Amino acid sequence: MDEIRLNVALLRRKVPNLTTAAKSIGIRPATVSNLCTGKIDLGKAEVKTLVGLATLANCTVDELIIRGEKLNMIETQIKTLDFFAPLVKGGTTGLVARPGMGQLVILAELMHRFKKSDYTTVFLLPTTEHSELDGTTELADYVTRSVNETFAKLSGLSGDIIFITDKSYIVSGELLDLQEKLVSERMDNITTILLDLSGEVVDEDMPYGPLETIWQLDADLSTRHLYPAIHPIYSTSSIIEGVDLDQRHFNLRQRAQKLLRRYRELRSIVVVHGMNKIPNAESENYERGERLEAYFTQAFFVAEAFTGQAGKAVSMSQTLTDVESILDGKADHLSLEELKYTGSLA
Repeated sequence: MDEIRLNVALLRRKVPNLTTAAKSIGIRPATVSNLCTGKIDLGKAEVKTLVGLATLANCTVDELIIRGEKLNMIETQIKTLDFFAPLVKGGTTGLVARPGMGQLVILAELMHRFKKSDYTTVFLLPTTEHSELDGTTELADYVTRSVNETFAKLSGLSGDIIFITDKSYIVSGELLDLQEKLVSERMDNITTILLDLSGEVVDEDMPYGPLETIWQLDADLSTRHLYPAIHPIYSTSSIIEGVDLDQRHFNLRQRAQKLLRRYRELRSIVVVHGMNKIPNAESENYERGERLEAYFTQAFFVAEAFTGQAGKAVSMSQTLTDVESILDGKADHLSLEELKYTGSLA
């Protein structure tokens, strides 16, 4: 039987001041909060409560209810990924980048981290040789060279699996065939990560087809050596767009993106004309945006030998606390150098 949940995204969009509005029609704010977070089973909610919420949102009760399985994130402890575009368990993630922007370092780091977890990684090599993969694929638990070999390997594994491969198998249609076979075998424990070593995905609207998560790398961040260069605006996840994200995380992400958009607009002026050309009232936005951007850099374990910096892992809960501190001005005393590649603020 399908799980039913409240369409929180719809309520957020239609009723900005939800708890206040609900209270005005006799629905307790705590009830609304508990329904949104799932603490109250929607199936046990009073009909009059659902009707009231639907009235506020100007929709039907059926539109207020989502049927289907809850989306869960895989916490990587890479701050910018977990915060802006969480990895969806059982979903498909696409990396959008041009060569040299660090996508293979991100993949290597993920495989390194998954070795310390219950996840098994399987890497299906591209259809053509790529020397840049040397040193990366070795971090996978298993490396395969054909779709048939991959299906046999995946079928023989138990537990949660991270499957990584290249866009070339999408172009040939083989990946879709593989996914259909896996679905028919009821293998829903596989999380797929797709990359494109040619860099052509940057110029395509839907390079990988339907995705649960997009990690788009930012040329500007890469040029300034602010890694991992995940674009904080264009990178996203269906968890963010749906109802499965913690309310605090949702709110902080919105605030962070708003600040970073403004910071980027101001930075285009500062780079050319200097700080004296932006209004005094905007200097706080600029400086906090700069700090937030620096905070989202992170030292990777797989790069320790090259950077001389110890790898850092930061929990999702700590990332939320740190971002909130920066947005609220509690980190204004910290310099950019104190924030870059330092992990958490704790």
